[in-house]
Amino acid sequence: MSTLFRENYFSPFDLLFKDFFKSELDFQPANQAKYSHPVDIFENSEGLHFEVACTGLAKEDVELHIEGDLLVIRYDKNNKALEDKTSHNYIHRGIARRSFSLGYRIASKFDLSKAEASMENGLLTISIPFAEESKPKSLKIK
Repeated sequence: MSTLFRENYFSPFDLLFKDFFKSELDFQPANQAKYSHPVDIFENSEGLHFEVACTGLAKEDVELHIEGDLLVIRYDKNNKALEDKTSHNYIHRGIARRSFSLGYRIASKFDLSKAEASMENGLLTISIPFAEESKPKSLKIK
């Protein structure tokens, strides 16, 4: 057994899939898998919040749509901007400029009609407050 398979390095689930694909070069443990676009989603006492990485994008480049109970965040890269950069002789390209389309179904306890969005320093922040009917209420005893 190689040193890659030390005890506690891979879970039994990871080993099952590693054996299934029979590949040692491109295998990653499930807890280290990368997602298509960096997004943080959290809930606090004010409601639901999204933080979406939009490095190098202007706020006009990003589209936000609410379709029923679905929040859609979309960016389509502009081919004209890419044409301007084709004359460059890159030594290293580490900044990903890809289109993305993210969709999230929002629970009814949040009020999508009162959602607000802002972008600062390449971070898109979307805040969705709790719906009035889902906020905690106190009852009077009769």
